[in-house]
Amino acid sequence: MPVIAFPAETKPGEKRCSLMPINVKAYTLLGADVCIQSGIGAAINIQDGDYQAAGANVITSRDDLLKKADIVLSLHKLTAEEIGLLKPETLIVSYLDPFNEHAFVEQLCAAQITSISMEMIPRISRCQKMDALSSQASLAGYVMIMQAVNTLDSVLPMMMTPAGTLKPAKVFVIGAGVAGLQAIATAKRLGASVTAFDTRSVVAEQVQSLGAKFLDIDLGQTGETGQGYAQALTPEQMQIQQREQAKCIADSDIVITTAQLFGRKPPQLIDDATIAMMKPGSVIVDMAAETGGNVAGSVAGETIVKHGVSLVGTGNWANGVAKHATQMYASNLYNLISEFWSKESNRFELDIEDEVQSGCIITHQGQVVNKMIQSFYEQTNSQQEKA
Repeated sequence: MPVIAFPAETKPGEKRCSLMPINVKAYTLLGADVCIQSGIGAAINIQDGDYQAAGANVITSRDDLLKKADIVLSLHKLTAEEIGLLKPETLIVSYLDPFNEHAFVEQLCAAQITSISMEMIPRISRCQKMDALSSQASLAGYVMIMQAVNTLDSVLPMMMTPAGTLKPAKVFVIGAGVAGLQAIATAKRLGASVTAFDTRSVVAEQVQSLGAKFLDIDLGQTGETGQGYAQALTPEQMQIQQREQAKCIADSDIVITTAQLFGRKPPQLIDDATIAMMKPGSVIVDMAAETGGNVAGSVAGETIVKHGVSLVGTGNWANGVAKHATQMYASNLYNLISEFWSKESNRFELDIEDEVQSGCIITHQGQVVNKMIQSFYEQTNSQQEKA
């Protein structure tokens, strides 16, 4: 039987993992031998015995686990040293960050490793059940609101008390993608007055359906990519957006920024002057702080105070609800594997011409086969040669 290996996550502070006990039986029913590294679920209070009871084999040595694997499923990518332990043609599936990890991708090619990047799962109807970016972003939207609430020095809902009436907090969400919509919904449930903006005017109806106001800013021609991401704005459009949303930001108690551009540095949406306009005690949560930031001065992994405003850039948002995040990510992985599992050959059937696999397979048979990544590397190399 093919061995599907699930190593424990080693990134400091990471509580999530790639497998729940309920998934073990599903993999074994496919015809796979499930092997886990001891302690994989300890951070979310799942014991090795829970996995064993479901049919998994527990292996103490991480090296031994990787050496026997035919498929490795994880959240974060393996280290360069661990790639050297794998058999040629092993399939690895995780977040790979291929745009920024060129050297790692080259190593995968040299080692003849087939790799799938979970960030690259196409955003089409067929892939919704495998879309880890969306599942984790939805939880991130919830966590960002909860972190903002814990940082704010006032309550969110309106309260009428014998001591007087407390006005509802004003929340402004920039970006109405998966994370933004969840942030809007969560803030509304908590009783806040919510306004949102997105460069894609087509999402205005979704925002309003959640009970929030949509800030209408005329930016001219905007839209979204084929994968459903917002298109990058021109410098002129960025200036218009920043100018028009500044008044709403200054009037808000909480601002959530979720603007991220796939494979590119995120845009700066809030400058220092706008932060200075906000009331002391206000909170800005910068979802993109780890990749460059939407907010001037936000610091990846930290919460700082600037002009009396708390800038929250702690990142790794879904890790704040690690058990449910694991449940969703593990389901995404299983749905991907089972979609292409052949009962006849009892293995994962690779097909780089398939519309799903062609979008997310990065390396195969010693080459980079993903067209988007190929094009990106060619452009980067060309720019470096010119420089």
